[in-house]
Amino acid sequence: MKVFLGGTCNKSTWRDDLIHTLEVDYFNPVVDDWTPDCQAEEIRQRETCDFCLYVITPKMTGVYSIAEVVDDSNKRPRKTLFCIIQEDGSDRFSDAQMRSLSQVGKMVEENGAIWLRSLNAVAAYLNE
Repeated sequence: MKVFLGGTCNKSTWRDDLIHTLEVDYFNPVVDDWTPDCQAEEIRQRETCDFCLYVITPKMTGVYSIAEVVDDSNKRPRKTLFCIIQEDGSDRFSDAQMRSLSQVGKMVEENGAIWLRSLNAVAAYLNE
């Protein structure tokens, strides 16, 4: 089994934290130099991995990962996983941001995908 590790970049350490707990294979799309080949490989991995995980943290600066998880929850609900982390280093989502992201989580669940509430829950689900 293999999981695509999508979501917040921007020097967030959530991937490193999760990778140490995984007992399954994974694809980490974060690279030092983003090229068209890297983008093509990311698209291929999203299609071929057993699960696509999207972890959103307060270090996010864009919203494309939100669009990806909603899109995947519609198109591939059985392989889409979503997780929100309220704190990332010294960054923290506000209560208003958390309410909005929780609504995204509910939408993802209503589409048939899985919303997990912590990295520990993600690891437990994937390692099951």
